[in-house]
Amino acid sequence: MPETRADFFNSIQSKFPFGLGSDNHSAVHPRIFSAMEKINFGMAPSYGSDPVTSEAIRIFRSHFGEQTEVHFCFNGTAANVLAIQPFVSSHHSVVCTDVAHINVDECGAPEKLLGIKLIPVRSVQGKLTPELIAPVLIRRGDQHFSQVKVVSITQPTELGTMYSEKEFQEIVAFCKKNDLWLHIDGARFVNVAARTSNPADENLLRKFSDGADSLSFGGTKNGLLFGEAVLFLSERARAKSRDFAFTRKQFLQLPSKTRYIAAQFIEFLGTDLWRDIATTSCQRALELRKGLEERKNLGISLTQPTQSNAVFAIFERSLEKRLRQFAFFYIWDEATREARLMTTWSTTSSDIQRTLTAAESGLTQ
Repeated sequence: MPETRADFFNSIQSKFPFGLGSDNHSAVHPRIFSAMEKINFGMAPSYGSDPVTSEAIRIFRSHFGEQTEVHFCFNGTAANVLAIQPFVSSHHSVVCTDVAHINVDECGAPEKLLGIKLIPVRSVQGKLTPELIAPVLIRRGDQHFSQVKVVSITQPTELGTMYSEKEFQEIVAFCKKNDLWLHIDGARFVNVAARTSNPADENLLRKFSDGADSLSFGGTKNGLLFGEAVLFLSERARAKSRDFAFTRKQFLQLPSKTRYIAAQFIEFLGTDLWRDIATTSCQRALELRKGLEERKNLGISLTQPTQSNAVFAIFERSLEKRLRQFAFFYIWDEATREARLMTTWSTTSSDIQRTLTAAESGLTQ
């Protein structure tokens, strides 16, 4: 046992080795910590009625449109549930992919808290298309059948792929034609910046959300300590979400000291930090993929395109064990042993090289 608190903090560093488990595992970006420290003084009104929160909202609107409604909450599951809530009643259903976070990793929160039914559709590379959604739009108006009301997509997807602008607009058009609300789970939404042909485009984030009704905008997976934002983008969504403030309170997601969430987003979105983080995390994933491709003779099969900050692969079992000892990662599919390796803003090229060396040599930490 450490003798002093200082001994504990010194000793704990060895408990947090390099890993590829999740961008949730990474440390907070130093500039984000610094932003919170800069507003950590005096007294400020609570519950979002402070000037720091107002400035963060202004910055969000500069990216997504001047009429965008911006609401902060604590975590991603809540952001997804709250971003869907205004559009549904308990007799409605939400179409999503079979691998969507709301379907797989949120412990039934949408169903429990909203009383709705999820309709998971077997996806292609983690994505929905109008052709995949159309077959579930059946028995509309039939009182015996849950009525499809929302389409929820993830950008980037849970498989590390991305909707192109064309693919996204095809879904937008389909939803409008069929009177469906469109929600985007954007836990890693800024990664579109790193994978577009024109990363200098000032309207990039709006381009990949234009036509959607709501967006769960992620912070935690992108270097923030905590905090997400629920955005209502369309005019009809803003009209539908007029009671959102009450809902957020009832769902236990109204932050008292909102300025500390807001300060993080001011630094993140009010500067080029979001581009830097997105570019770095995606570039490291590409470096990892390239290195694994060059070592396929070791028993490596890459299973998904690498378009965001995730690499999916199946390893020969002894190699899998060796690599997981060196840099922990999750097995995405227990049946096939497909693994997911995630890079973050803090992943370095030397981290990637050490991982690849470990794969070749069998070295472990």
